[in-house]
Amino acid sequence: MFAQFTQVARWCLLLLLCIPVLAGLVGVAFPALGYFPAIGANSFSLDVFRTLFALDDIWQMVWLSIFTGVGSTLLAMAGAFLLLASFYQSNWLNKIQGLLSPFLVFPHAAAAIALLFVFSPSGIFARITALGTNTVIPGSGEALFPYDSGGLSILLALSLKELPFILLMALSVMSQPLVKSKLSGYIKVGTALGYSPVATFFKLVMPTVFTQIRFPILAVLVFATSNVEIPLILGGNNPSTLAVAIMHWFNHIDLSMRLLASSAAVLQVAVSGLALMLLLGVERIVIYAGRKRLAKGNRRFFDRLVQCAAYSIVALYIAMIGAVVYSVLMYSIAKQWYYPNLLPEGATLLHWRTALETLATPLSNSLILGILVSTSALGLVLFTLESELLKPAGINANRAFSISLFLPLLVPGVAFLYGLVWFQQLVLQDAVWFHTYIAHMVYVVPYVFLSMAVAYRKFDIRYAMVAQSLGKTPWQVFYHIKLPSLFSAIMVAWALGLAISFSQYLPTLLASGGTIATITTEAVASVSGSSTRLTAVFVIIQAIMPLVGFVMAWYLPAALVKPSNKLRTSEKKSRAVLHGA
Repeated sequence: MFAQFTQVARWCLLLLLCIPVLAGLVGVAFPALGYFPAIGANSFSLDVFRTLFALDDIWQMVWLSIFTGVGSTLLAMAGAFLLLASFYQSNWLNKIQGLLSPFLVFPHAAAAIALLFVFSPSGIFARITALGTNTVIPGSGEALFPYDSGGLSILLALSLKELPFILLMALSVMSQPLVKSKLSGYIKVGTALGYSPVATFFKLVMPTVFTQIRFPILAVLVFATSNVEIPLILGGNNPSTLAVAIMHWFNHIDLSMRLLASSAAVLQVAVSGLALMLLLGVERIVIYAGRKRLAKGNRRFFDRLVQCAAYSIVALYIAMIGAVVYSVLMYSIAKQWYYPNLLPEGATLLHWRTALETLATPLSNSLILGILVSTSALGLVLFTLESELLKPAGINANRAFSISLFLPLLVPGVAFLYGLVWFQQLVLQDAVWFHTYIAHMVYVVPYVFLSMAVAYRKFDIRYAMVAQSLGKTPWQVFYHIKLPSLFSAIMVAWALGLAISFSQYLPTLLASGGTIATITTEAVASVSGSSTRLTAVFVIIQAIMPLVGFVMAWYLPAALVKPSNKLRTSEKKSRAVLHGA
């Protein structure tokens, strides 16, 4: 009975990931082809695409999307592998992982706003360089960051946000028992043949790791080419990236603009597909060049340059973290902060009182959505992983499941979310919370699965075999043995799901039609319409919310385990007393 239930959960997970995406793509394809009965468009044609391609800035939008997406992904990959090459055999790697982990759960909107405080013409770095001089704030259009027309500020922000994710994905692969033993053998062979640690990594370790994280990297690329929050906050508006233009067209008061937005959403799928092809092409070139260099037998691989670059990346993140924390905290309590002073003119808690009064409803909405989505996603993932052991699927079925798992991450959100909203208006139109819940689940489930799968598959199956030999049912083994043993990993996966739900901007905005306000939607809105000091308070609250979840994940398992440890210790002491020890 339990095995059948896990099979049902597996199918539910597949349907949850596939149906919204496929329905959304169909829902956006019809208006793109001119069929939109709500405004009287009842025939199919390609006139909408002709109108789209006739726009003056359309190809600049396409170029910006490809440039920022591919460029930031390549930069983040290079940074992650440079860090691994320099520190993969060092104790510093754990410290670097701890340093970069907060960036993984930091919402994209909050990260963009924080970078705005640090790198803007009046940011903390500009204040430091202008200290003691008569420098004035550069005028509009004179500064490189932000709002530059070339997209460099978007590229920088995306790469800084993507690097920790790629690094942690690589570390999770390298920690798997089979992969770890395989890589240990490679490292021993490379050392025996006289290769330096850096050369050993790039020539022996990296090819194995990269094949394991190819799908996550492709998902990062698709996200980078279609992201809305970071280009909306840091990018230029004339022109903007294609994803930002699509959002503006969909939200236009003129409903006929939905047709143009739908055709642009289809174009966004093509743009992301082209970006994927470009990245795969770069991969082929690197593989070809790597084989040529491997055949030469060089025992070094630019070791000094790689190590200098790695230390520079760590220094950049340390400086940036310090600058972000200082800037946000100072802005949140500042009465006035004149340029180029490093300290504000007086302190006040007025902004905190205003924010807490304003954000009571968005905060409760975020917590309700996050807890519901993360808890249900975790339960679905746990039962799905258990079904892999109770009723293993075939090779083709596993491959199809892997593709389905990454489907929401490999299809641009702006492409299927708008089509999904169109379907939601036809079915259960008034169930706004349910639609928002489904939109969040589509994005949360893949990450929870990736987080939980590593720990679940590393679980020593011999414990389950012993329990089954003692007559325990699969449910009893799952509930009494696996869940307590994996409680720490379960809490981390739950906290990750919570953080991802908190950070969702576009799914919340579209699925709810703007009727459900969350911390993230309010923070993005505050950038254009509120004071800088109030926005700083929003950023702090956005950072604290996922952090609380991870603090619970780190300390709650230890707190729950301590009483049992104390009980065992007291039992041992009592036995010693009884035996006259």
